[in-house]
Amino acid sequence: MAILKTLDLRKYYGAGDTQVKALDGVNFKVEEGEFVAVVGTSGSGKSTLLHMIGGLDRPTSGKVEVAGKDIFTLKDDELTIFRRRKIGFIFQSYNLVPVLSVYENIVLPISLDGNKIDQAHIGSIIETLGLQSKVGNLPGQLSGGQQQRVAIARALASKPAIILADEPTGNLDSSTSLDVMGLLKVTSDKFKQTMVMITHNEEIAQMADRIIRIEDGRIVGDGDV
Repeated sequence: MAILKTLDLRKYYGAGDTQVKALDGVNFKVEEGEFVAVVGTSGSGKSTLLHMIGGLDRPTSGKVEVAGKDIFTLKDDELTIFRRRKIGFIFQSYNLVPVLSVYENIVLPISLDGNKIDQAHIGSIIETLGLQSKVGNLPGQLSGGQQQRVAIARALASKPAIILADEPTGNLDSSTSLDVMGLLKVTSDKFKQTMVMITHNEEIAQMADRIIRIEDGRIVGDGDV
C-alpha cells in the first residue's frame, strides 16, 4: 500500500524571466514500511519537496496524498492537526524544546493532541535509542548525537503514517552520523515505520532501501539501493 503519493507536483516562485521552478512536475510514491532517500545538490528542489509532502508549504499545483488523504484539500487548522497526527519530522537542527526534559520532548506531539500515551511503545523507543539514562535531562545537557536521538524518538512517538527527515545528520560529525543513520534504519525496521529522508550525502543515502534523485525540480532517478 502506498502511504505517500505525489501527482504532478509543482512549486513556482516569481513570474516571467525571473520565475524559479523549484518543483516541476514531480510524481512518485512510497510504499508502507519503505525507507527512501531523496538525494540532490543544493538548489535541486529536495527541501522544497520535503516541505510539500510534509504540508509545511502549499504547492503551485498538483497533489500530495498521505495515508490516502489529499492533504491540500484541508484548511490550515485541519492540516496542522493532520500533520501532528500522521507525519513525524526529524530536522537537522533537532528542534527540541529547551525547557522540556527528554521524556517531555518525546511525548510532546501526543500531549498536544490530548491523547493517552502508550507507555509500552514509548519505553520501547527509548530503549531502542539508548536514552534510558537521559529521560530526565534537558536538551542542553546532551550531545548533538543524543539530541538527534531524542528527535527520532519524538517523531516515532505518535506512530505516524510517515516520518520525514531533513538532512538528519547535517550537524553531526561522520562517526555520529553513521550511528544516527544506523538507528534510523533500526527503528524503521523495528517499528515498521515508513521514512523519507532528504540528504546530499551519497554515503548516507546508501543506507536507505531506495534512492530518488532530484535535479532542477525534477526526478531524474528512482531505484533500489
